Amino acid sequence: MKHTKQTDSFAVDSLPPKEQWPQFLFELPALHYPAQLNCATELLDKAVAAGLGGKPAVRSRSETWTYAELADKVNRIAGVLAEDMKLVPGSRVLLRGANQPMMAASILAVWKAGCIAVPTMPLLRAPELAVIIEKARIGAALCADGLREEMEKAREQGDILKQVVYFGGNAQDGLERLMESRSGNFAAAETSAEDVCLIAFTSGTTGKPKGTMHFHRDILAACDCFPKSILQVQPDDVFIGTPPLAFTFGLGGLLLFPLRAGATAVLLEKLTPETLMQAVQEFRTTVCFTAPTFYRQMIGFADRYDISSLKKSVSAGEALPTATRDAWQRATGIEMIDGIGSTEMLHIFISAAGADIRPGAVGKPVPGYQACVLDDEGRPLGPGAVGRLAVRGPTGCRYLSDPRQADYVQHGWNLTGDAFEMDADGYFWYRARTDDMIISAGYNIAGPEVEDALLKHPAVAECAVIGAADEERGQIVKAYVVLRPGNVQSAELTRQLQDHVKQSIAPYKYPRAIEYRDALPRTETGKLQRFKLRQETN
Repeated sequence: MKHTKQTDSFAVDSLPPKEQWPQFLFELPALHYPAQLNCATELLDKAVAAGLGGKPAVRSRSETWTYAELADKVNRIAGVLAEDMKLVPGSRVLLRGANQPMMAASILAVWKAGCIAVPTMPLLRAPELAVIIEKARIGAALCADGLREEMEKAREQGDILKQVVYFGGNAQDGLERLMESRSGNFAAAETSAEDVCLIAFTSGTTGKPKGTMHFHRDILAACDCFPKSILQVQPDDVFIGTPPLAFTFGLGGLLLFPLRAGATAVLLEKLTPETLMQAVQEFRTTVCFTAPTFYRQMIGFADRYDISSLKKSVSAGEALPTATRDAWQRATGIEMIDGIGSTEMLHIFISAAGADIRPGAVGKPVPGYQACVLDDEGRPLGPGAVGRLAVRGPTGCRYLSDPRQADYVQHGWNLTGDAFEMDADGYFWYRARTDDMIISAGYNIAGPEVEDALLKHPAVAECAVIGAADEERGQIVKAYVVLRPGNVQSAELTRQLQDHVKQSIAPYKYPRAIEYRDALPRTETGKLQRFKLRQETN
């Protein structure tokens, strides 16, 4: 590795062996980056230098920051990280906050200081945070004041997290107060293009989170593929959407892509389908990112608001039903841009727009990526056969100290865990998930993690959790529960179990349906046969 100035070597020491990395492709001229690279400088400082300093970069309902103002905030936060918190390049920084300008500035500041951003979902509970802190050995955090309670609980569960600085409050030691004493000028850390700058966590089928490690060059590669070739982003675009910045879907669509194009990002928290439509009207947005579930619910509000500014709607996070695509187009006149991405690949790698859309198909590989369908032995399948989706390009999977690297990357290909079919024209059609992940309203939920939470309730003897088909959410979490002797099934007990899960793990993971059984299907060796429950349910 060349040009690196990372003093803390934890990240590079935790990368998988090179022979387990996927094959990387840099076929597009735009993907040829210099060896020394800091993505915050590329995304923000160069925009200011190009004369965009006075243009709005990020907006919320309460404030608008120009590119110059955002750069000033980023530099001051980077100064706090380096001077007040004494962090060195390579340090991991946990980031917690809803979609808001300070969360965006904090992510960029971590990169500019040469540190590694670890964004986390606002809904995560202390036990989930504690696992992430332990796995990534995180010693510092920047956190929204409104999320203080779970942050402090997580901090108490170990001795790794030494420093937490809160923003959005009035404390004397809060981030805004510390920023006041720092300069609006900060010399970006001299990072390598191959320095890790982002660890994005995703939950696997076992419920144990996997940290996906991405380089500075990966951040730019995500910006220089899908947004340029499929979205064809323009500087006058205004982006809006629902995915949290802690999801790579949201990080790209609501921060990275707009900045790379010199466009504007609208960052709003706690959006509903109606308030999202209202915000499209209010901010005159042109590009929307959200999941099919949200689009389905937004259709009913299409005639109540002036959304004539909206030109492009991007759907990802779960399968896009043809009925949703058609109903959205009838209601808005906008043809949906479908896409599939993954945390491991950073963002969307198969998609289509405009005349290239084939309804029902996700699309073709985004320029810069290659894809194929493989059988169980890793051999390419021809058109019309269902198999494992395999992808490679300028981004790819590098898990943080995780043996599951060998499952995701095989023979240089990234295996996404999706079953796909490719037609004779090279279009890819989604068929199913190949693992136990439940995708509900765009959220990835690991069934075993919900099972673990249920099993901690004194009334539960055994349980199994699967994804059940649902018209509105794509899938819902459904639990099959065997009760301990002395407990009787009832609507009240169902509510208690649901509330118990909400208090144990992120609330969106709770089982929306619970069915009581006398026994669960198991193999002779005692292994739970979830596939039998799925067959019964779906």
